[in-house]
Amino acid sequence: MLTATPWCWPVDFTPGGVNRVNLRRALAQPRPGEGDVPANRSRTERWRESLHQIYERNGGLEISLKRKPGAAEGPDLLWRVRLMGINDQELLVESPAAAGKSIAMVSGAELVVVMAVGQNRWMFHSKVLESTPGGLRLAMPEHVERCQRRDFMRISTAAVNPARVQCWRLLDPASVVAAEIANKGLVLDLENGVHTRPAECDVETMLLPTVGPGFHARLINIGGGGVGLLVDKSEASALDRCRYVWMKIDLRPEIPAPIGLTARLVHVHTDHEQNVYAGLAFEFSFNAGHRDFVVSQIGRYVGAVQARHAA
Repeated sequence: MLTATPWCWPVDFTPGGVNRVNLRRALAQPRPGEGDVPANRSRTERWRESLHQIYERNGGLEISLKRKPGAAEGPDLLWRVRLMGINDQELLVESPAAAGKSIAMVSGAELVVVMAVGQNRWMFHSKVLESTPGGLRLAMPEHVERCQRRDFMRISTAAVNPARVQCWRLLDPASVVAAEIANKGLVLDLENGVHTRPAECDVETMLLPTVGPGFHARLINIGGGGVGLLVDKSEASALDRCRYVWMKIDLRPEIPAPIGLTARLVHVHTDHEQNVYAGLAFEFSFNAGHRDFVVSQIGRYVGAVQARHAA
């Protein structure tokens, strides 16, 4: 009867073959199947361990509403939410928020989720099982896929298209009041049909406060207290000596005109390609009434994306 020969290290037992050097070299050789798995693949296969690591460190995930297949590409908002619980079937995350107020997501809403450990990022599909006062219950994914470093918002089955943001260094914070009031009036007029086309309102030359040099950014994430922007290295110098920023967040077509608001620069860091990530806190102290308008528009955006996906 044939029996399988157990695997062993290929040590040379010929005279003079066994010595400390040869044995050390043999022990250092990988066993069959151990050396042929790339490190990236190995990390991906242990994605459940990564989720538990995020949870144990009181870390967070990033969630974005999945758009309906075949729908026109629009801007995606990516919320940074804390991972509060995990089991074999579900994830519990805090509810997404903007400017300190929760944003409603309906049960059944399909999501694209990003998790990051160090410089490595993975994405997966999930859905909202239930929206509760304590947070969102999300379905545990069946598998995850690692994002490429140069295309860190895309995998083979999903992509996140961060919203475009125009920014300016704010020179006179008091001047934002008139600009924010004008912005609110423009957006509401468009939503109420006062103007039939945004072009009639000269959207691209909306009233600005007193500002300095401008720059472009992508809105990488949004949280209860602020936003994270990614600024290309070619424009990063505009952040030098910058304390306050006036920005226009473009969520068209869900919101008919860019939303203007003020933010305070909190921290910056440079990535491996010399692009700059800037963390900014919402600043409504100059015009407290603008907070409710901004929250309502983000809620309107979420409702419109969910409705289009359900249609």
